[in-house]
Amino acid sequence: MSDYFRQFAVLTDFNYSESWVVLSSIEKEIKRKIETIGTPLKDWDINIYRGVLTGYNEAFIIDGREKARLIKEDPKSAEIIRPILRGRDVKRFGYDFADLWLINTHNGIKEKNINPIDIENYPAIKKHLNQFYSQLTKRSDKGVSPYNLRNCAYMEDFYKQKIIYPGIMRIAKSNLLNFPRFTYDESENFFFGNDCYFIIGEHIEYIWLILNSTLLGYLFRYYIYSFDETGFKMFTDYFKNIPIPKPNHTTLNQANDLLHEINIEKIDKWVYSFYNFSEEEVYEIENFVQKLIYEEES
Repeated sequence: MSDYFRQFAVLTDFNYSESWVVLSSIEKEIKRKIETIGTPLKDWDINIYRGVLTGYNEAFIIDGREKARLIKEDPKSAEIIRPILRGRDVKRFGYDFADLWLINTHNGIKEKNINPIDIENYPAIKKHLNQFYSQLTKRSDKGVSPYNLRNCAYMEDFYKQKIIYPGIMRIAKSNLLNFPRFTYDESENFFFGNDCYFIIGEHIEYIWLILNSTLLGYLFRYYIYSFDETGFKMFTDYFKNIPIPKPNHTTLNQANDLLHEINIEKIDKWVYSFYNFSEEEVYEIENFVQKLIYEEES
């Protein structure tokens, strides 16, 4: 082992991750370029939040048929029923909507003078939730009443354009090109469960393209906690340390062009150009990610 280290590897650390790793010479050069050009996400004008924790999904998450029934019984119900995505629904550059809906009986935001939802204004939904009343009362994270969700200071941010990603980023066995997985909610419409996270803030579409690049899959090895050889836990404390290059007028225009027709090869080529990677370095990056994917497949 000591002979290997002397001949082929350099013991070094990633500045942002504050951890020690063993790198070959080419990996060290890739690391240097990434850290020189990139800025950690924690230093961007963005916020990263977790999805909604209901405390009892069986009551608050309903299917399309139940949604239609509640609205037919009381059209006012539509005001607080929102489409919801789960971690498994999030894909690379997209999502699979499973026709699931959140009853958003939010607890208000005191600092913004937004009152909690008064369940008495929604009789059909109250009747639905009453089926689970004993379970709702036992929640430790309920709001002002058993019918209300817990406090969420960023509740309004669900209605903004955002990047959504699963809390556990698994390699999709059915689709080798489905890694990494970040989707963009341009409609400002979706809520999601506590198995997802989301990003709001500056240059969100630009960030979204880079996060879905092959290079980001490569960076997971250094910044994201892997577990059980099945995927990565996307803890914010780790994820926010990933460095990506800040945009300028030219790269923002290029990103806008790429958004018109999503093409992974073009996006990868665009991302690599930021770092002036050599052909050998690009091969190292792509070979590592492909190896990771196929190991997960086996």
